[in-house]
Amino acid sequence: MEQHYKLFRVKELADGDSDFVMALAQAFLEEVPEDAERLKNAVALEDYYTAYQAAHKMKPTVDLFELGVLQDLITVQDWGKLEKKGQDVSKELQLVLDAVQNASNEIRKDFNL
Repeated sequence: MEQHYKLFRVKELADGDSDFVMALAQAFLEEVPEDAERLKNAVALEDYYTAYQAAHKMKPTVDLFELGVLQDLITVQDWGKLEKKGQDVSKELQLVLDAVQNASNEIRKDFNL
């Protein structure tokens, strides 16, 4: 439990409400993997605007669950926002995608979702 993500800030935000923690875990699983796929496709297509939007949307949740890749996600976000043509963000993108996949699998298991 909590190898690829951390619940400290989630529990702090929930203030002892275990139903709220469960709701946040469910929201993570419903939104973040989908946004990560959108981000992956946008980077592949050099769709800077969509990459920026997807990364920006993911940031608060990635930070809240402490996946450890916030700075990598910001790098990809900035690539899209500033349209950094010629800059390769594939390494950072892969770190984010792997972290999301690992956390999703673990959250599914830990919360029986």
